[in-house]
Amino acid sequence: MTSATGLDISASDLPPDLPTPPRYGSASLPDLLPSVLAGMGVLGENPTLALPPASRVVVLLIDGLGAEQLAAAEDAPFLTAHFDAGATLDAGFPATTPVSLTSLGCGVPPGVHGMTGFFMRRPEDGVVLNLLRLPKDVVPNELQPRATAFERAVADGVSVARVGPRSFDGDGLTEYGLRGGAYRGADSVGERVAAVERAVRAGDRSLVYAYYGDLDATGHRSGCESSAWQRELTHVDSVAEQIAGTLPTGSLLVVTADHGMLDVAADARWDLATSPELDEGVEVLAGDPRAVHVHARPGAAADVFAAWTEVLGPNAWVVPREVAIDQGWFGPTFASQFRGRVGDVVAAMRTKVAVVDSRRLPPTILSLIGLHGSLTSAEQRVPLIVIRTPTDGNGDGG
Repeated sequence: MTSATGLDISASDLPPDLPTPPRYGSASLPDLLPSVLAGMGVLGENPTLALPPASRVVVLLIDGLGAEQLAAAEDAPFLTAHFDAGATLDAGFPATTPVSLTSLGCGVPPGVHGMTGFFMRRPEDGVVLNLLRLPKDVVPNELQPRATAFERAVADGVSVARVGPRSFDGDGLTEYGLRGGAYRGADSVGERVAAVERAVRAGDRSLVYAYYGDLDATGHRSGCESSAWQRELTHVDSVAEQIAGTLPTGSLLVVTADHGMLDVAADARWDLATSPELDEGVEVLAGDPRAVHVHARPGAAADVFAAWTEVLGPNAWVVPREVAIDQGWFGPTFASQFRGRVGDVVAAMRTKVAVVDSRRLPPTILSLIGLHGSLTSAEQRVPLIVIRTPTDGNGDGG
């Protein structure tokens, strides 16, 4: 076969056991909000997930809480008591915050909304964008113009509020992936719980999205196998319990995450700055350290594919752009205008390794211990915890 990048490849050139793509359309993060909205009576939404109908819903997004990590948690009694290990969603590819939260917010897979990695190369000029730190010349609504689920809910008369840090109000991701309704800036835990409590009682129908990011930050800096991560999870557990306890009777609390995580040792990383065999023919890397978009120089894609396949070997699934798209990594369909945002070669890590370029990445990213992005279950599977508050007004929200 010949891919659109000009690679003349055969089936023997590809990894023999390509991964199963995320469960788009049946049990994935993009399926969540359309199912919530359908249960609220919003017309035109597809209820893929069998969620109880409710007129007041809070979606608590705990950044970095993988289903496998929660299942092994030592001290998170509230969340683990309500977590069925079989009730999970797949984050989507790459399993990284700006991509996953856009999939959640828009209710469509990455191949439709077009956000393809933490770092994303803009094909029109070759500029690599950090999707969490957009330059001033980028208009978020032009980068991702599709209407979000929050905007669709507002159009149907639902009271929508998004609760998170004040610094996120008006930033890139909040606009291109999660826009719609009112933003309620709340920095402390107490402020955030109180903001959720007020927002969920607004109007006859209310949808509240609440974001908690400290668990992810702790996992990145200290590792998700660390005692610091476990202690932070215990704190998150208390926050979730507090939110559940404030909800009106008959409300729904849905707890999920944008990705899981695993720890990668410092000596388990290839660095293009010191790996000439990987650097040869590469224009720039984008994506994530565990889900790499390799953009090749003109005419070099075939050599780059061969070199990355040989060097990474069984540590990664290395495929040309068209194979990643055709295999459904980004979703069942892929919008043609976004194809240039995907690397000529895509490398998804399958063991606890990563690929970086220290000449371009800041030290804050190079020093991270906990990483994510790829197609392994540790990174893809996130919990789907659904808690209905008692209709009689008694109990703790369980």
